[in-house]
Amino acid sequence: MKYSKDEVIQYAQEEDVKFIRLTFCDVFGKQKNIAIMPDELPRAFEYGISFDASAIAGFGDETHSDLLLHPEPETLMPLPWRPEHGRVVQMFSEITYPDGRLFECDTRSLLKKAAAEALRAGYEFTFGAEQEFYLFRLGEDGKPTSVPCDEAGYMDIAPEDRGENVRREICLTLEQMGIRPESSHHEEGPGQNEIDFRYADALTAADNALTFQRVVKTVAHRNGLAADFSPKPLDGLPGNGFHINMSVRPFDGEAVFSRMIAGVLRHAAAMTAFLDPSEASYKRLGDHKAPRFVSWSHENRSQLIRIPAAVGEYRRAELRSPDPTANPYLAFALLIHAALSGIKDGLTLCEPADLNLYTADEAALADLEKLPGSLREACVLAASDGFIRAHIPAEILAIYCGR
Repeated sequence: MKYSKDEVIQYAQEEDVKFIRLTFCDVFGKQKNIAIMPDELPRAFEYGISFDASAIAGFGDETHSDLLLHPEPETLMPLPWRPEHGRVVQMFSEITYPDGRLFECDTRSLLKKAAAEALRAGYEFTFGAEQEFYLFRLGEDGKPTSVPCDEAGYMDIAPEDRGENVRREICLTLEQMGIRPESSHHEEGPGQNEIDFRYADALTAADNALTFQRVVKTVAHRNGLAADFSPKPLDGLPGNGFHINMSVRPFDGEAVFSRMIAGVLRHAAAMTAFLDPSEASYKRLGDHKAPRFVSWSHENRSQLIRIPAAVGEYRRAELRSPDPTANPYLAFALLIHAALSGIKDGLTLCEPADLNLYTADEAALADLEKLPGSLREACVLAASDGFIRAHIPAEILAIYCGR
């Protein structure tokens, strides 16, 4: 249910809400929040709630430290793990300067702009997220260890799969928050899990991806475990992927769908600094079904983009290079712009690479473009790319690639 401002105030009164968390994220997608009391809701909606931006990396310095959070009532959701009496809810918030200007490093606003541009062009892009994570045991000091919670493998079941009850609790918690998980299972790595979401509009899908990590970490901790979303938690074992399923509406036959994919392929290498933003990201790429080349195929999990076996409204392209350290707002915004460029320019999709890229010989791979092999290489490419400079504010580009 999407609430209005008045309905949020009424909800807080009727449901005994005591704390409202105004949620946002930094440029890297790390979730932040500030809690206010119900009596402050009218002020928050009318004027915004100020916070010290200088304490958040990339948000400014002490000379210009004030920014305002403006909660969006339609994003209201309860936090079910908090007490029934004296409930806690959250709302995602827009970030502005005191004079009302949008804050250029508010990545959620960047995604809003990208989605609006797509609608003006006559298209809507929907996304479905698949995020993998490991569950590790806690040590006697309560800190995470590198010992997985089980030794199960792909789609194994209990008792070998000791994450089954944790995944169940995660899915039920998400449902209580109005987020719809589609499926869940044990992944290939020991203690590795995956939960997939039904497709949604870009902004909702990104909000859900951000909330998902918070829920997973909270539920895991309640069960005496630590959730790890890093790209390569264990050397020699599968890394964690953030597979992004993307569709376009209206679906006017294969032409628009193919051009969408062609646009993403054209800009894939330049986008990598934002899809794989950590040094560890590049330990994952090219290993255990994580792609290394700019290519596509049907159903083939060695490719950058695969087209899963699905028809009708479930027709989608799956991008397999991102990992869960990516900021979903930046990732989805760039994908929308890349897809639009392919559609507007009438790009022709190249031939599929119908081979296993992990076992193919050098001759078969010679003509394929490679993704960047390191964060430094990815940043050099991004900083010199016109597409990136057109769609990523200079301030954010400097934060990502000026490190």
